[in-house]
Amino acid sequence: MDADAIIIGAGACGLMCAVQAGYLGKKVIILEKGSKAGAKILISGGGRCNYTNLFATDEQFISGNKHFSKSAFTQWTVADTIVFFETYGIRGKEKTLGQLFPEDKNAKAIVDLFAGLCEEMGQEIRCDTDITDIIKEENSYTVVYQRSGKEQRLRAGKVVIATGGLPIPKMGATDFALRFARKNGLNIIETAPALVPLTITGKEEDWYAQLSGNSVFVEISNERISFEENILFTHWGLSGPAVLQISSYWRAGETININLMPQEDISELIEEERKFNGKTLLSTLLNRYYAKKFTDALGKFMPLGKQVASLTKSEMEAIHTTIHLFRVKPAGDKGYDKAEVMRGGIDTAELSSKTLECKKLPGVYFGGECVDVTGWLGGYNFQWAWACGFVIAQGI
Repeated sequence: MDADAIIIGAGACGLMCAVQAGYLGKKVIILEKGSKAGAKILISGGGRCNYTNLFATDEQFISGNKHFSKSAFTQWTVADTIVFFETYGIRGKEKTLGQLFPEDKNAKAIVDLFAGLCEEMGQEIRCDTDITDIIKEENSYTVVYQRSGKEQRLRAGKVVIATGGLPIPKMGATDFALRFARKNGLNIIETAPALVPLTITGKEEDWYAQLSGNSVFVEISNERISFEENILFTHWGLSGPAVLQISSYWRAGETININLMPQEDISELIEEERKFNGKTLLSTLLNRYYAKKFTDALGKFMPLGKQVASLTKSEMEAIHTTIHLFRVKPAGDKGYDKAEVMRGGIDTAELSSKTLECKKLPGVYFGGECVDVTGWLGGYNFQWAWACGFVIAQGI
């Protein structure tokens, strides 16, 4: 045996697994397709790395089995993540909605931490490796890979597949986990981009494009869920935290509802303004809540130049509908190039929720993004990755 386990993928799950295995005195070798470990960690949060969320529970995750993640989150909690990083000098600072970022460090500090710990523990990270086969033997697995044009082999009792999902191919995203699973008869829940911007085409395209760069705090919803955060208009459609969140629950052909003023009632604001100054223009009133450019764009749907006192009943209804029931039917999404995570993946029914070991392939473990567990925006997917790494390390 070359190691107790071979870990495929040096992302958040793989790195945490290697370190936790090291604490237990287990030797692992990590094989990474890219030229460096933690590539996706390095670009997360604009290079600042939103490494967990104070409010993370199994409730913020999409999965065919909504209870599957409970076991992992019981074994490795948000508090465990916070203590782990604080132990090595990375203290968290909450930004918004429970999002925790390093207080005075960045994403590189997190990758450097894992790389340093792996080096101290003798856990080897081999980059620029291309896995060509995993061969099952009587009591072990042989991992075959190409490196520097040469075929190499490693043998271990356990194999951990933590290769992530399909988003951001330029960062080395690979479908290895999905291909390996299919080859071995495992069920795959249909995959799709998640936490991804949405596109608008057709006759509405120009209206959105003219607002490119404008951000508005909204409540965005569909029949399944709602979020209150900012949307960002772009030259091809909609982005921003609220849109990324709802995208994980959106399906092609569906309409999304946007409340452009979730904390006020536009009808009540107009009635109040009528009492004090009925000559106030509707545009003047709206400019108190929106950037002028956005107010001007709303002129397509409402009489901005009219005084509030002279608005008719039908005009009031149109204003209320536009502000509180703005409907959007996206043409599609920006795909894996712009998606932060992948929805779907290895069917959780194929894995033990307690150990993440594959039921059909004893000794093989799947963790992180390649599993059908997808978190919200805001550090949730990192918490899932850290938890997976810890849980798997206990079993290898």
